[in-house]
Amino acid sequence: MNAFKGRHFSGEVVLWAVLWYCRYGISYRDLEQMMAERGERVDHPTTYRWVQIYAPEMEKRLRWQWRRPTSGSWRVDETYIKVRGKWTYLYRAVDKFGNTIDFYLSSTGNTKAAKRFLGKALRGLKDWEKPHTINTDKAPAYDGAAISELKAEGKCPEETEYRQVKYLNNIVEADHGKLKQLIRPVRGFKTMKSAYATIKGFEVMRALSKGQAGIFNFSNDVLGEARIVERAFDIGPCALAEAMTMLENHLQDGKA
Repeated sequence: MNAFKGRHFSGEVVLWAVLWYCRYGISYRDLEQMMAERGERVDHPTTYRWVQIYAPEMEKRLRWQWRRPTSGSWRVDETYIKVRGKWTYLYRAVDKFGNTIDFYLSSTGNTKAAKRFLGKALRGLKDWEKPHTINTDKAPAYDGAAISELKAEGKCPEETEYRQVKYLNNIVEADHGKLKQLIRPVRGFKTMKSAYATIKGFEVMRALSKGQAGIFNFSNDVLGEARIVERAFDIGPCALAEAMTMLENHLQDGKA
């Protein structure tokens, strides 16, 4: 199914806008000017609508590629995002190497929300991908209850250790800061829906820039990251065709 059917612009152009916005932390007016430099006259309300539609779709289509923890030691924390003038809670988890595991935006910061987030993070993982350790700071939202309930429901391994060691969470707190750099130009979200849609795009591009889904980045650069997204939307050759072309070029270079 063509995800861009009925659009006045091609899928390539739409994804340029979405990728640039989610990667570089720019305003929609800046994005409008960047598109004009490429010869595409797109007003900023249109690019906003594109991000709202295609950033969540990008996260959905690429989730199985980037979301593979490389360590069973998780660092879980929350940061704060302003939505319509009020602070909301962005729950996030990374592994000990800083790879993004999952995220969840909530209007509340309590045990129920923490459990919902951890349940989302655990969902779809193989047994060997689930954590042997979950580390948090001293936030009362976790206090062990959320993890205990998930264990009782069979969603979290019984042997998973829960720790509260503040300095171990420095890596996730530093990652919050890099995400906030992308969020800052937004200058506040109007609704939870628009905030979560935009953050999904930011999180995916952050994960790709950290090398997650690297096995699918054949050129090992930002162009390769863009191709990962384009392939997810059936734009350009498939991964196998690209890999075969690169192999043929490599063999030809070796003979030269």
